[in-house]
Amino acid sequence: MHYDAIVIGGSYAGLAAATQLARARRRVLVVDAGQRRNRFAEHSHGFLTQDGTPAADIAAQGRAQLMAYPTVEWREGKVTAAERAGQGFRVEVNGLPDAIDARRLVLATGVIDHLPEVPGLAERWGRHVFHCPYCHGYELNQGRIGALGVSPFSMHVALMLPDWGQATFFLNGAFEPDADQLAQLQARGVVLERGLIDRIEGAMDIVMRDGRVIAQDGLFTLTRVEVASPIAQALGCEFEDGPLGRTIKTDAMKATTVPGVYACGDAARQGGSLPLVVGDGTLAGAATHQSLIFGAH
Repeated sequence: MHYDAIVIGGSYAGLAAATQLARARRRVLVVDAGQRRNRFAEHSHGFLTQDGTPAADIAAQGRAQLMAYPTVEWREGKVTAAERAGQGFRVEVNGLPDAIDARRLVLATGVIDHLPEVPGLAERWGRHVFHCPYCHGYELNQGRIGALGVSPFSMHVALMLPDWGQATFFLNGAFEPDADQLAQLQARGVVLERGLIDRIEGAMDIVMRDGRVIAQDGLFTLTRVEVASPIAQALGCEFEDGPLGRTIKTDAMKATTVPGVYACGDAARQGGSLPLVVGDGTLAGAATHQSLIFGAH
């Protein structure tokens, strides 16, 4: 089977990329393993016309609209191997021997979030523990909200939080702010908590090792991200390090360092936001289409 492009990953970025190719009447295959990064969050916020819509509904509607285009096919599963074949690429899905060929690849594989090792935190991920205040801060209704220190970059989150509520910065032994940082926190009205966290229990009760219980309405933390598929590395794509982890290196048009391979979404950018990854995928899809006409770069 031969396609103009195979899109690896059918979440928001992959859907957006495939839609651009489909609207150019190109033959597209989307391969998706069904593991959206935001599957733990019930609703999506901040996405124009979709504010407060269940995240799963946005993905389902996007897929339904994409599949209305006759040149698109969808396959459930994982791309388990990919290699260059002539002027294009050959991939295997679910380890099966029937290889699939395409002129271009779009990597929209997403990332895996590695959460801080605080007992009780993972169980509240997406419900009371979040990574993005723009996505979830408003719904906390100016309540008691915390930033969990995991690195010096956590300062960035802590300084933003007072716009959404009564902010506490739980350093939890991650680092010690310097004098300038302490002044910034004080100016923003952020309460500094230097004690160590023992666990989280109840709705959002942070139990300190000294026995104190600090009730919060929500907690924001950075995660360490890992690209969810080994395919980019197998193809020889370069990666770049950022404050949240390693992501696939791309240029302004979402081309990777391997000609003919494009990448978009959380796997190819720092930070996570549905509106941003949709835009990222849209750009990648358009760039992939144009490369079929003018040549890959």
